[in-house]
Amino acid sequence: MARGKLRIYLGAAPGVGKTYAMLSEAHRRVERGTDCVVAFVEHHKRPRTEVMLHGLEEIPRKELEYRGTVFTEMDVDAVLARHPQVVLVDELAHTNIPGSRNTKRWQDVEELLAAGIDVISTVNIQHLESLGDVVESITGVRQRETVPDEVVRRADQIELVDMSPQALRRRMAHGNIYKSDKVDAALSNYFRPGNLTALRELALLWVADRVDEYLQQYRSEHRVSAIWGSRERIVVGLTGGPEGRTLIRRAARLAEKGAGGEVLAVYIARSDGLTSASPKELAVQRTLVEDLGGTFHQVVGEDVPVALLDFARGVNATQIVLGVSRRRSWQYVFGPGVGATVARESGPDLDVHLITHDEAGKGRGLPDARGARLGRLRILWGWAVGVLGPALLTVLLTGVAPEVGLANDMLLYLTLTVAAALLGGLLPALASAVVGSLLLNWFFTPPVHTFTIADPKNIVAIAIFVGVAVSVASVVDLAARRTQQAARLRAESEILSFLAGNVLRGETSLEELLERVRETFGMESAALLERQSDVEPWTCAGSVGPRPCVNPDDADVDVPVGDHMALALTGRVLPAEDRRVLAAFAAQAAVVLDRRRLREEADQARALAEGNRIRTALLAAVSHDLRTPLAGIKAAVSSLRSEDVAWSEEDQAELLEGIEEGADRLDGLVGNLLDMSRLQTGTVTPIIREIDLDEVVPMALGGVPEDSVELDIPETLPMVDVDKGLLERCVANLVENAVKYSPTDMPVLVSASAIADRVEVRVVDRGPGVPDEAKERIFEPFQRYGDVPRGAGVGLGLAVARGFAEAMDGTLDAEDTPGGGLTMVLSLPTARRRRPEQPDVPATAVS
Repeated sequence: MARGKLRIYLGAAPGVGKTYAMLSEAHRRVERGTDCVVAFVEHHKRPRTEVMLHGLEEIPRKELEYRGTVFTEMDVDAVLARHPQVVLVDELAHTNIPGSRNTKRWQDVEELLAAGIDVISTVNIQHLESLGDVVESITGVRQRETVPDEVVRRADQIELVDMSPQALRRRMAHGNIYKSDKVDAALSNYFRPGNLTALRELALLWVADRVDEYLQQYRSEHRVSAIWGSRERIVVGLTGGPEGRTLIRRAARLAEKGAGGEVLAVYIARSDGLTSASPKELAVQRTLVEDLGGTFHQVVGEDVPVALLDFARGVNATQIVLGVSRRRSWQYVFGPGVGATVARESGPDLDVHLITHDEAGKGRGLPDARGARLGRLRILWGWAVGVLGPALLTVLLTGVAPEVGLANDMLLYLTLTVAAALLGGLLPALASAVVGSLLLNWFFTPPVHTFTIADPKNIVAIAIFVGVAVSVASVVDLAARRTQQAARLRAESEILSFLAGNVLRGETSLEELLERVRETFGMESAALLERQSDVEPWTCAGSVGPRPCVNPDDADVDVPVGDHMALALTGRVLPAEDRRVLAAFAAQAAVVLDRRRLREEADQARALAEGNRIRTALLAAVSHDLRTPLAGIKAAVSSLRSEDVAWSEEDQAELLEGIEEGADRLDGLVGNLLDMSRLQTGTVTPIIREIDLDEVVPMALGGVPEDSVELDIPETLPMVDVDKGLLERCVANLVENAVKYSPTDMPVLVSASAIADRVEVRVVDRGPGVPDEAKERIFEPFQRYGDVPRGAGVGLGLAVARGFAEAMDGTLDAEDTPGGGLTMVLSLPTARRRRPEQPDVPATAVS
């Protein structure tokens, strides 16, 4: 029996319309005459989804009792007995009630597929097992019900049901997903715009990877070697020369012209390990291509054009970017070159770009063949075996076994030649062949004790011996050197791979990198030196180890990095082959230093710009906002002191009240200015303690009318690690701002809830709200949005509140209030001794 086919509707979050799309597909199939039934569909009492069930045959569910409650699950036996062509099974990741046929619903689906029944199902991206940790870090919710990725990947069809976060939140606010009493909680927790955007991106990326898998599988199964230009993939062929940077930048510009363009830089290394590529230049080019969003690859191949074309076709590339050859004109007599060969063999489906550069036609030189160095003791042993060995063997053969025979004598001398090659290399082996042939001629070839050979056959035998000895010695010596070269290159590649990975991930500081250099090469000290020009003295940018040198001329090893920088090491003189890896370390050290300085300069520039902006705004505030209450106080005092007017007691009381109000406004303005000044100068030092919110929040409401705020702080909330004074001031500023903008007949709601390892305080008003593009701007100092209906200020309240929140390791953000208004969300860390077991989110968001 043929296995059934599985079709899955994949969504980023509950409510995007997966079940609705599945039911729509069922109606289309029924209209075409397909036997399609509903085995399990959960409509969650959504009217539009419930209507879609009309006209479809439903198989009754199976009732199961668990802990005194009756639950319903899909009746697998009934579906198998009915055996329709297509069956609808909602919520693939669902966990069945204990006592069911299988533990998970996807296992039920596997049974149906094995029975030859086609299945249409649904699942959300957060339920994929491999994404559990990622989803938890985004939403703070750990998904308990998951489905193995392989089950979804094996589906014959996967269709993404997509919806923008704004549209989904509108559907939520209109009550199309959850009941009205759950809407506010859902929008405030799981269905935040940031959460939905991140989940949507996860879903899109996962489906895109699946599409690539489908494409690669199809091309492999049908042996498609032609390039399918589904999107622009540009392969850059690198030689390790300086022109590589030009080629990478040109390829990046080509990729930007098309949506989804991708750059893949590839360096073809010969399998013999001989290369003229500069490790320093390759390291720089790797960093450049990754900074531009591309990837770097290294491929081993004997024939560079063939290896390059195989790589391009393997990744389904559409274009190849190569540099114009660096060969001189006379060198073309040896062949057309890599660029011309690739262009000729690429075919009509793969475009080849030849890019001009400054190095074109200047020649590239021959590769340096660096043989592996043998130790001095090993070379001495090789010479001893090659020269003294034949003499000792001659004494042994003439005195102990004189009748062995010429053929056996030659094999024994040949064995010594091979041993000499293994120990000392080629030269001792050649010496052994020469000495052995002379001794064979003198002692064992008639007439003996002369260099005359009577029998021509013996002349041929001696000649063959010499030829075989030299050939075997050459092959053995070459194999030994290649083995040592391979071991060395492998060690170098491991070191460079570890180095590049750490630096690219930003995990290595300059000192850590220099320490790695010192340990790798066994040096006493390492220092990165630099100077501004050729005439200025050297300065040390970073060093490790005792007594680092301050001048490259005093170092045992120095590697220049550019014109005015050098890596200097003391301890011993390194062999030439070690400098190749050391050059890569030096290049990475320069990159790390540049990155650190750029970060420091960016921080300084940001601080200076912020300081200038604050000073400018402060002058404006002092010149305007502070003068207004001062003018009112001045006018009231002058009126009271005037002798021309006889003020009644009511008038005097009104003037005094005006003076008091003006003084209070001045006190609040000056307090906010001082708080902002403390934040800008970094003098806010919070005293973190474990505190209950219900001890602090009520105290923060003293500056607003009693009936203007409604509190909802559960007593079961975990304690938070905060500074009590800063938290009180922060909440007070948020509440005063909300009361200022909220209508008088609609009190401000202050609520709190636990989300993962955080506690959120939400200040909800029903005022005019703030557009999305202005939500971050309102937290900047001296910024006010819209008209202030009551009171005035310099626009520092929210800036101070965010500064205090961040000083306590918290966050403060603004969100839209469902139905209109603005919600301030203050997130605080819970005390380390107590963590909430499970956040309070709608059950359907984790089912």
